[in-house]
Amino acid sequence: MSYHKDFLNCISNHDYPSFLRLWEEYCSGDEVEGPELVDILKSVKSSNLAEFFGKHVERILPLWAKITDAESSHEAFKLIIDIETTNNEKLGEMVVNYLKNQYGEQKYFAEKMRLIGLRSKGPFQGAISNYELLTHIDKGKFVFHTGGWGVGEIVDFSLVREQLSLEFDFVPGKKDVSFETAFKTLIPVPDHHFLAMRFGNPDELEKKAKEDPADVIKTLLRDLGPKTAAEIKDELCELVIPAKEWTKWWQNARSKVKKDTMIDTPEDIRKPFRLRKMEVTHEERLQKALETKPDANTLIQMIYSFVKDFPETLKNQDFKSLLCSKLSEMLSYSEISKAQQLQIHFFLQDLSAAKDSGVIAQIIKELSSIANIADLLEQIEILSFKKRTLTEIRVLRSDWKDIFLHFFLLVDQSTLRDYLMNELLSNGAEKDVNVKLEELNSHPYKYPETFLWYFQKVMTQKQLPFCNEQGQVKFFESLLILLSHVEQSNEQRELVKKINGILAAGRYAIVRQIMGQASIEEVKEFLLLATKCHSFSDHDKKIFTSLAEVAHPNLLKMRKKKGEKEQEDNSIWSTQEGYLKLQQRIQQIATVETVENAKEIEVARAHGDLRENAEFKAALEKRDRLQSELKLLSDQLNRVRVITQNDISTDRVGVGCVIECTSNKGRKTNYTLLGPWDADPEKNILSFQSKLAQTMKGHAVGEKFQFQDEELTITAIRSYM
Repeated sequence: MSYHKDFLNCISNHDYPSFLRLWEEYCSGDEVEGPELVDILKSVKSSNLAEFFGKHVERILPLWAKITDAESSHEAFKLIIDIETTNNEKLGEMVVNYLKNQYGEQKYFAEKMRLIGLRSKGPFQGAISNYELLTHIDKGKFVFHTGGWGVGEIVDFSLVREQLSLEFDFVPGKKDVSFETAFKTLIPVPDHHFLAMRFGNPDELEKKAKEDPADVIKTLLRDLGPKTAAEIKDELCELVIPAKEWTKWWQNARSKVKKDTMIDTPEDIRKPFRLRKMEVTHEERLQKALETKPDANTLIQMIYSFVKDFPETLKNQDFKSLLCSKLSEMLSYSEISKAQQLQIHFFLQDLSAAKDSGVIAQIIKELSSIANIADLLEQIEILSFKKRTLTEIRVLRSDWKDIFLHFFLLVDQSTLRDYLMNELLSNGAEKDVNVKLEELNSHPYKYPETFLWYFQKVMTQKQLPFCNEQGQVKFFESLLILLSHVEQSNEQRELVKKINGILAAGRYAIVRQIMGQASIEEVKEFLLLATKCHSFSDHDKKIFTSLAEVAHPNLLKMRKKKGEKEQEDNSIWSTQEGYLKLQQRIQQIATVETVENAKEIEVARAHGDLRENAEFKAALEKRDRLQSELKLLSDQLNRVRVITQNDISTDRVGVGCVIECTSNKGRKTNYTLLGPWDADPEKNILSFQSKLAQTMKGHAVGEKFQFQDEELTITAIRSYM
């Protein structure tokens, strides 16, 4: 396919002179590959060179006549007639004779020839494609609209009126299209084509996708060409597979696609999946990859992944011998590290079924310090090989307990932690393990992943240290401390989600259990810690409080005494003017902006192809913003408390006060504390919810407070009224 690549280079560079010279060279050849000619013609047809090239394309006809493959021959001739612009009489006769030979026995042949312009001696560009479209037209058949309307189903047609009626994927209502327009914009879609199945019977396609995802991906790639993972999602998500099921379905599909010998799976997620023209066995794929002479780490990872995915290939003794040969060859490299040597010997041990390896023992025994062992483990990327290294240490070294204790809290994988802990506990090191777990509980933020791993064991198991009620309570308190700590780091977002998920699981089963086991003083501490966990919603905090009060009814009595103050804290203060401003904003969104946005959505929808329609996406995003703002403001309106003279006290700083302050540098400033809709920073009118207002709140005249590294003294307090 070397010519095709050269033609593509000319097209991408818009180099028409070079393209023509290459075309002359190509046409003067003695042999032709049908599929290659088809690919070349398809590429130029979709390029901006097609119009100029039209008067030269028929030079390929003598070479085209040598194509023996009927399918390629037909497709190539059809493309030649799509591209030509000479309207050559001899070529026109050739087209007529070709259609007679192919379709002369069909019903309405003469009428169709008239409709495509071959009864008169008019232009015949695209005549074969147009004839095939007419032949395809029937009720229930599908077509693709090149102008962005998507797939359409033919619901009616008339050869007399020369028009057809269609229902499209992305355009509402039935559309009438003339044959003249259809020839320019419609492409026949066969019944077995992916797009026809997706539009005509998406439920059946969904069923097939769940039963045999690799087959559906193959159909998609066959009919739509190479696609990236993101593009495959665009074609299938929601249209075939429900969005909420997509992640799980794609994980399953990708694992099966990876094993399919007809699909070329890319290593880079940004590159496309491709359908191979010929089947390539798994062994051939690995052999081809090995021919690139990868470095030791790449080779180890490559062979490990391959053997893990395709263990059945090891039944082939010749292939197994090839792997052993490649691995042994790698051992001879002078630059190979101890970690790489160790992993290669693990492979050779498995492939040869040998139980003993003196080299493995020698490497393990030569590690002179824990630092050396740490370096070795760090260099081993494959988890199972890390565990095997630890297993060898357990067997070969007398100081294995010290080594295991050192790594117990440090290793990243839970599989390794389980192994280390089980070996230590079953070999008399329980006291040492307890010391490590005490350290873990006292400083959970030092080993957050390890702490969460053991917390789950504490709550579900009985035989391990700290799995009694007292230990569970201690670890629960540390979990809340850890959560409030990791919330401050953007890098720990996934861990925050994981902790919240564990606490909320089973309708807060763990929280319910702990509240029942802990003393009332411990529960109070939990509730205080919960208020410092900013990832908890108000709903979460209410559940914590409710579960605590069920376990300890005295807490409910205490809360009722504070009920009036809590209600006040939940209020949003505002002046009458601010309240009216809020009402006006709500009315503006509900009666003006929402209506305008609905019109924007309909206008954008009419442009078609919703997946590539930026205006439509922007209009939907605006709708979401308006709905969110309306919900927020409506909720706030229900909590508004209009400030009256009786609400304002000048004894201490509170809402409705004007506060006169003097900084330690002698600068005098006045601040007014009102509601969020009254705030005006330029006039020093602050929302009572602002950080500065909360810092001043509760202070009396003469008292000092700190804000942004500046100390201020309150010199006077008066009512803004």
